[in-house]
Amino acid sequence: MKKYNVIIIGAGPAGLLAAGRAAELGGNVLILEKMRAEGRKLLITGKGRCNITNNATIPEFITHVFPNGKFLRNAFSQFFSQDIIDLLEKYGVDVTLERGGRYFPTSNKSADILQALLKWTKELNVEIRTGNRVEKLLVEDGAIKGVRAYGEIFLAEKVILATGGKSYPATGSTGDGYELARQVGHKIEKPIPALVPVETKGSTAQKLQGLNLKNVKAVVWIDGKKAGEAFGEMIFTHFGLSGLIILTLSRIMVKALQNEQKVEITVDLKPALDEQKLDRRLQRDLNEHGKKQLINIFRSWLPASMIPVFIELLELDPEKACHQVSGKERKRIRHLMKNLRFDISHSRSFKEAIITAGGISTNEIRPKTMESKFVRGLYFAGEIIDLDAETGGYNLQIAYSTGWLAGNSL
Repeated sequence: MKKYNVIIIGAGPAGLLAAGRAAELGGNVLILEKMRAEGRKLLITGKGRCNITNNATIPEFITHVFPNGKFLRNAFSQFFSQDIIDLLEKYGVDVTLERGGRYFPTSNKSADILQALLKWTKELNVEIRTGNRVEKLLVEDGAIKGVRAYGEIFLAEKVILATGGKSYPATGSTGDGYELARQVGHKIEKPIPALVPVETKGSTAQKLQGLNLKNVKAVVWIDGKKAGEAFGEMIFTHFGLSGLIILTLSRIMVKALQNEQKVEITVDLKPALDEQKLDRRLQRDLNEHGKKQLINIFRSWLPASMIPVFIELLELDPEKACHQVSGKERKRIRHLMKNLRFDISHSRSFKEAIITAGGISTNEIRPKTMESKFVRGLYFAGEIIDLDAETGGYNLQIAYSTGWLAGNSL
């Protein structure tokens, strides 16, 4: 049985930041990682580009975090976006700021982020053992004493649980940490997929498969009441809807689906025009091209692949002359452009979810240290905590900041 000052379970961004900071302060640090390589999930973030962080201020950043962004005030005040950028630049990573305040490695390679963090921890003599799945936390008289992994005992009076959530389970995020925490008395807020595509009823989305819409507005309706909206880009798939604004709104939808509520999305294809302005434009175009067939004028209104589906939904004759379109038919066209409706049946699984919502309740963690309120010497960091955020680098920053604070506190 070898004894360490600190044992960290999980070699993702939260675990590596915790290890590096604890080692900087003189700790003898061991990371136990169940996969055969470190940072498997980090490598696939941002489609392999790795959206490192965001340049939002702390107050703004917190508004993008759910369900309790204020819990992170102390963590962010001690280690924030510029701190991770400085650390990565020190180890050779050039960083570029892109639209939406998103920082990426200039190389567009997430592997550069992982290698920089590994180089940092290696210089600080952090020991990393891969292929070591922790089976149990060893607790005595309300205090952590170590862990057991594959029957081997590792002793430490400080342990950080940074095992991630349940999303992308092939990378090792299979929810192991929830069970370890539950064994020592912690409550787990039910993990659900977040930032995840959704499936739709009917065949409309499937008929539009592959179409990418930009600058549209999506609105979520729960039991007929407006519950959220987002503006930007979305994609139609063989199962339903995806893309940035759908992922952003998915948290609302998944929770409602779990509660067996009716979930719908309406898509406004012309958000820059209100109903009156859009009606005037439709009327003008129909009058100016009165002898043309309706299908031809639609080409100036919608993407080509959307036109046959749109006309089918409207039950219009595509060869009808524009001057023959009635006021009632024009109203139906206008309404569908502003309210293309989809019934949501399911979310996709954890295999396609970017992150996990749910986890260790923030009510059971000390925000100034990340230490458990139940077990002395046990700390939490990263996605295992019941905190999740929108896309844009927010979730990785939560991992860095909570990891650094845990490593610093102990």
